[in-house]
Amino acid sequence: MTSASRDRSGNPNSYRPEIDGLRCIAVMAVIFYHASFTPFSGGYIGVDVFFVISGFLITTIINNQMSEGRFGFGHFYERRIRRIQGCSVLIT
Repeated sequence: MTSASRDRSGNPNSYRPEIDGLRCIAVMAVIFYHASFTPFSGGYIGVDVFFVISGFLITTIINNQMSEGRFGFGHFYERRIRRIQGCSVLIT
């Protein structure tokens, strides 16, 4: 784990407000695109940024769990399913 992926306290699992800021910018780019706000004609860039952030976070979680010897595919996918199920209940 590099120092760039850790927060100031040195804990790799701590809350990272800069990531939430990037998520906000990505979501706003998509919203402005769908609202036909002319300066934001590239809403797909917001989606790309959001996927890169998600990939970074998931890779960090997997890397931390593997280095601690507690990673398992079953547990990993169970967490993904639980997270998606919570949202899908509200949508349906």
